Amino acid sequence: MNALRRTTIALLSVCLLQTACSSASGDYRAQPPDAELLHSAVRHMTDVIVYDIFSPPQAARAYAYASVAAYEALRHDDATYRTLAGQLNGLSPIPAPRPDSDYYLPLAGVHAFMTVAKALTFSQKRMDSLRTAMHDRVRRMRIPAPVFDRSVAYGEQVAQHILAWSRTDNFLQTRGYAKYTVSSEPGRWVPTPPGYMDAVEPSWAKVRPFAMDSAGQFRPNPPIKFDMTVGSPFYRQAMEVYEAGRSITDDQRALVSFWDDNAYVMNVRGHAMYATKKATPGGHWLGITAIAARKARASLMQSADAYVRTSIAVHDGFISCWDEKFRSNVVRPETVINAHIDAAWQPLLQTPPFPEYTSGHSVISTAAATVLTGAFGDNFAFTDSTEMPYGMPPRAFVSFRQAAAEAAISRLYGGIHYRMAIEEGVAQGRRVGEFLVQKIRTRQPVRVASATVSSGSFCEAPASS
Repeated sequence: MNALRRTTIALLSVCLLQTACSSASGDYRAQPPDAELLHSAVRHMTDVIVYDIFSPPQAARAYAYASVAAYEALRHDDATYRTLAGQLNGLSPIPAPRPDSDYYLPLAGVHAFMTVAKALTFSQKRMDSLRTAMHDRVRRMRIPAPVFDRSVAYGEQVAQHILAWSRTDNFLQTRGYAKYTVSSEPGRWVPTPPGYMDAVEPSWAKVRPFAMDSAGQFRPNPPIKFDMTVGSPFYRQAMEVYEAGRSITDDQRALVSFWDDNAYVMNVRGHAMYATKKATPGGHWLGITAIAARKARASLMQSADAYVRTSIAVHDGFISCWDEKFRSNVVRPETVINAHIDAAWQPLLQTPPFPEYTSGHSVISTAAATVLTGAFGDNFAFTDSTEMPYGMPPRAFVSFRQAAAEAAISRLYGGIHYRMAIEEGVAQGRRVGEFLVQKIRTRQPVRVASATVSSGSFCEAPASS
């Protein structure tokens, strides 16, 4: 992890030096706002989340609040963007910059992002290192000290408003709720080897969604009834996982490893146990967002728009998924196969510590792919290099939907989900994503030939009246 951090900071330093040198010779306002500042901030936040070992739902929550903070501070630089206050649950109007004062809002926006990220993570000194580097970069742009200080103060003001909002989402209350009680009823989830860990976030459905009206708004169809009679529908689901694991190809194995995204894998070697850490599914999809934004040459504001859409989709997707997981409480394939089919069988992926139905990666990947398609368009080809820091080679995709479909099916090949959880998870995630595309409007309505149109995608430039 230390090597990864050093690499990230080194790359950031090169980026900051290059942009600083290019802008030092002229007026800072003549230079376009640098989207790499925000991309670097998000990447650094992912590194901190990996280091801190956040659960996937907790990571999604932190990304979403930080992304809203950046968006709300930056949008005042572009009158075509509208506030998310009134669109997101419980978000009151954010303080605006003073109209009689001068600001450099790219500084305010990224400062707001990092302030929220620091508050919602544990390794706060790591977030401070990036904030210091960003401040130094902006200072080299010859911004007058009063403008610099005023911009930082405004970013801080926005961040504190967002953090106050975050404290009303019931997350803190769920920290005191009782642990999940394991049931002995056949077909119900029980902890799995090697760690036999307690259920992760059994009360997550009680956390306030950002945009959905409730955790159960997109409740999937119920799972197939548990029945391990030979030939029953549930038996066939389990056998498919078993056979897929026994006959897995090299290509499928590579696919599974690429989409692992397990924040905490416990490795057992004889009497020794050690953990390996990776980005969460949400961190993976925010990495894809950065790749898409760079390829599309998205501006800083457009990038902030894409991040806020994706992070909200992932956050609300997890709430929707966890609501179903702890309602249906379906047993994992590993438990069923070991008890009824083959006691020696092991999944390729380590079974996560929470119920099986629906598949979390299927839900959030499909939700994220749906909003990214809305932002960047259909058939947006890209090469996903987000897993390279964890030893995985890049993978090429013709669209966000193809990537999401691959992430979903990886759970079957990896031995941790039945097909029913994947297919229903995909449908659930699509409904979440489509709802967000329709509900969250980041662009101001524009008048075209006497008709008022609201632009939902940052790719759609508002037209003149």
